[in-house]
Amino acid sequence: MKRIIITLVSVLALLNTVSAQKIKGSDTVLPLAQKEAEVFMKKNKAARITVTGGGSGVGISSLIDNTTDIAMSSRKMKLSEKMKVNEGGSTSTEVTIAFDALAVIVNPANKVSQLTREQLEGIFTGKIKNWNQVGGDNMSIVVYGRESSSGTYDFFKEHVLNNKNYASNVLSMPATGAIVQSVSQTKGAIGYVGLAYVENNVKALGVSFNKGKTFVTPSVASAKDKTYPIVRPLFFYYLAASSKMVKPFVDFILSAEGQAIVSKEGFITIK
Repeated sequence: MKRIIITLVSVLALLNTVSAQKIKGSDTVLPLAQKEAEVFMKKNKAARITVTGGGSGVGISSLIDNTTDIAMSSRKMKLSEKMKVNEGGSTSTEVTIAFDALAVIVNPANKVSQLTREQLEGIFTGKIKNWNQVGGDNMSIVVYGRESSSGTYDFFKEHVLNNKNYASNVLSMPATGAIVQSVSQTKGAIGYVGLAYVENNVKALGVSFNKGKTFVTPSVASAKDKTYPIVRPLFFYYLAASSKMVKPFVDFILSAEGQAIVSKEGFITIK
């Protein structure tokens, strides 16, 4: 009996050394968090981290429901969400882990290479329906966006559309990768994605927020020097009860090594 008790204690001690964490939320943050977790687990053999997407809203809802340890978000937590956290008897911590340039993309065959904020607003709210209205060919505009649970959806609406509603014909996609694929296959398409998702099969547009005086294309450099106008912070949220468990991983991302991964993965460092 004594031997069995000692064995059970040893097993429990071993289990306690394994840091099992669930991270869920923003599809924008997803590839970065996955890479950070991969490197962290190689350095910390006892760590177990699973990272899944679904959107910022999904991640924050999971945090409130205590089904994830960290919520990834490309927008700030809403007041209503903070209230739900408080109603559950807890508090949340917000950590900025990186920044991201939000790129507007079109098919490479599209001759349009730049748009003003006002033109983008017109396209995504449905007032501009043909590319010939913005200097392009006589071709219908096919508009792709994210689902309403996405932080990118909220950020684009607030900062580019001036909080005007998306047009009813905007095609909502379940993930950022789906927007890239759809735009790459559709000549008249337009969409918005995080800079890290921009590939050779789509074209990132120059954007002007000063009524066409200057146009800047998204890049790490233009995001860092703040000449590109659509840049946003990316967040981790976690509850007070999880602080001790998640802090080593959060601290790793904020470290010099973690921020080097931020740069390598196409995001912008916090410093």
